[in-house]
Amino acid sequence: MKHVGSNTIFPVLDVRSRFPALSREITPPVYLDNPAGTLVPRMVIDEVAEAMASASSNLGGAFAASKRADTIWQRAHEAAADLLGASSMREIVIGQNMTTLTLHLSRSIGRTLKAGDEIIVTQMDHEGDVAPWLLLAQDLGLTVKWLPFSRDSWRIEPEALQNLISDRTRLVALNFASNMTGSVNDIAALSAIAKAAGALVYVDAVQLLPHRLPNVQALGCDFLACSSYKFFGPHLGIVWGREELLASLEPYKCRCASDALPERFETGTPQTELLAGFIGTVNYLEWLGEATGHSGTRQEKLQGAYTSFDAYEMELTKLLISGLNKIAGVTIQGITSPEQFAHRVPTVSFTHANISTHVIAEALAAENIYCWSGHNYAYEAALLLGLDENEGVVRLGIAHYNTQAEIEQALSAIEKIITSYAH
Repeated sequence: MKHVGSNTIFPVLDVRSRFPALSREITPPVYLDNPAGTLVPRMVIDEVAEAMASASSNLGGAFAASKRADTIWQRAHEAAADLLGASSMREIVIGQNMTTLTLHLSRSIGRTLKAGDEIIVTQMDHEGDVAPWLLLAQDLGLTVKWLPFSRDSWRIEPEALQNLISDRTRLVALNFASNMTGSVNDIAALSAIAKAAGALVYVDAVQLLPHRLPNVQALGCDFLACSSYKFFGPHLGIVWGREELLASLEPYKCRCASDALPERFETGTPQTELLAGFIGTVNYLEWLGEATGHSGTRQEKLQGAYTSFDAYEMELTKLLISGLNKIAGVTIQGITSPEQFAHRVPTVSFTHANISTHVIAEALAAENIYCWSGHNYAYEAALLLGLDENEGVVRLGIAHYNTQAEIEQALSAIEKIITSYAH
């Protein structure tokens, strides 16, 4: 499939050959469950296996295996800094997952707050960037304000934040891309409003990173969180934070643990084999940049990879949305106009007027097509949209290893399922 406005063909067959899950069977499943977690390429698996064989030691020792583990730890943080555009690896905190890291960091941020201070959370976000702040508010007597998204644009509009924020607002928790509607918010504009009011900005970018590459220096936020298992890597969470801010916060850590950055926020023994896998993830993305004709620094190759597969994914998204719109009874919960696709990622959720989302998802599973149903932890978004909280949506998520044939197969299956239940 060609890129939009280009004669360059995206090398999807070469890409698919690098993912073992896509070559284990003659006819592999259609993986459209990607918003919950993506497949990993062979080089990630190889890096994990090699680290488990040769570097399964604690850090800081004088012997070879520990030194290898030290090198993996260092390289993983440097890779994450390159990926996100951090000024140094000292701004990169890596842990179990985004939710755990956010809960952890919220405790340190909470030490700077007092009863009566305000925090703002959105009605679009995943619970991982909502519940930690609600719990903090409960503990400290903070005032919680809810920031809605527009049902017209499907995005959080800057005017809505401007109308909600006050001189007592101390933190604004935003999400970059919705894991339900796929909408992408203008984080730079929203951050500017929050910073003008003197508030910290914590951004959930979990759903953006599988599709587009942010540069934290250009966003104006203070923290940005993501999960590498959502973008072709191992089960790790990553948080970028401004160095001076991370240095000023009091960490929750063991007394004898290092107080250096970023170690002061990385509790316990690091998951060295998964850090090695993350290095493999960034190496894969760098390879993809080269394979799509990009050169230069590692950051330039990474950006090139994202630019290439974003264009490819948007072509598949057009096909999916166009097909769903032709099926009677289906309502897409999100942006459907191709002219607005710059404001969405290829996560496409829908409901049917008469058929349970879970029934559709189970029937698709029987056809070897993977997807999810329910609110998928976008609990407030489901409520704002007036959806039954137990039903939520059927969620289909495209990744750059999916193909046009797979999207057509999924559409045919959905139409067949709906037609059979209608009769």
